[in-house]
Amino acid sequence: MSVTELKERLVASTDTVNSLRERLKQKRLLLLDTDVAGYARSQGRTPVCFGPTDLVCCRTLQGHTGKVYSLDWTLEKNHVVSASQDGKLIVWNALTSQKTHAIKLPCAWVMTCAFSPTGQSVACGGLDSVCSIFNLNSPTDRDGNIPVSRTLSGHKGYVSCCQYVPDEEIHLITSSGDQTCVLWDITTGQRTSVFGGEFQCGHTADVLSVSINGSNSRTFLSGSCDATARLWDTRVASRAVRTFHGHEGDVNAVKFFPDGNRFGTGSDDGTCRLFDIRTGHQLQVYSQQNGDNDDRHVTSIAFSTSGRLLFAGYSNGDCYVWDTLLARVVLNLGSLQNSHEGRISCLGLSSDGSALCTGSWDTNLKVSLIPTTAYYSLLVVLSFQIWAFGGHRKVV
Repeated sequence: MSVTELKERLVASTDTVNSLRERLKQKRLLLLDTDVAGYARSQGRTPVCFGPTDLVCCRTLQGHTGKVYSLDWTLEKNHVVSASQDGKLIVWNALTSQKTHAIKLPCAWVMTCAFSPTGQSVACGGLDSVCSIFNLNSPTDRDGNIPVSRTLSGHKGYVSCCQYVPDEEIHLITSSGDQTCVLWDITTGQRTSVFGGEFQCGHTADVLSVSINGSNSRTFLSGSCDATARLWDTRVASRAVRTFHGHEGDVNAVKFFPDGNRFGTGSDDGTCRLFDIRTGHQLQVYSQQNGDNDDRHVTSIAFSTSGRLLFAGYSNGDCYVWDTLLARVVLNLGSLQNSHEGRISCLGLSSDGSALCTGSWDTNLKVSLIPTTAYYSLLVVLSFQIWAFGGHRKVV
């Protein structure tokens, strides 16, 4: 068979696949006669309501001198680790606003960071294509720096995201620009499993984010530049359990819903979406009407403890608080006084649901204490800015 004939067969096969994909999409749409918001409205559910006076900014912290790219909370303590392109990881006490550690990185082009479950170690990765582990209890060298305790090498592209497996100090999952995700054994520094790559059911473009299921740590999600999210089982690395379509741009963020049966996504197409992992169906789209010149990409997302609120950071500095049930914007934190002056690049909720931390390219940190009478409230850290909600009595 000649090269010309092979090319013709490839074109014909591609057209067939695209046609079948479109037919499948139409079939799915016929089955979805409503969405979450439509059903909630039919049941008479009332929207969550917050006002700008419910947030009080107390003080501003400064530490990073470069764009903040990633952050993570500890599970047990009120500590946040942040990664910036000033070449440092900084560990903050979110209550006292003090820095507890400032770690100089071997590569300044860091893109991700994560706390271990015990909070004793932090991991980071970036354009050097490796994931570096730092033990916060290690003695410093003569220059006052904490040395790298373990280097995880094996990716052929940049490390875009890393996350420790819940309740395990020795396993970590990374995603990469080489189109794969990897499960690592930190004690040996070896790859336990590789997800994607040469396998036909893997991602076909850079993988940008991962989220491990808190209800079942054997499953995790990945989001990619191929506009899909995929569900994986660590026991079956050869194929994805399910692939989720719907976005029209890079999937920059994936996050499991608190119950572990659903998950949210954020994309360059300016939308967040809610999917059900059991049926594979898209349940809801969270989208604002953009102006002609409004270049708004979703960079990061997080759910409140109950899942009623969805926090989404955007490339234009907005930070929307969505009512997950009714798909309405409760509040835009980017419109408040002393909000971010640059792209919101990352955000995350504290383990008890009382605080939300977001990082930005403006490098700032602001803190507000939460009233003791408002446990249900959310403490929001923007670029790192921590805000306090007050005056409500609804658990969100």
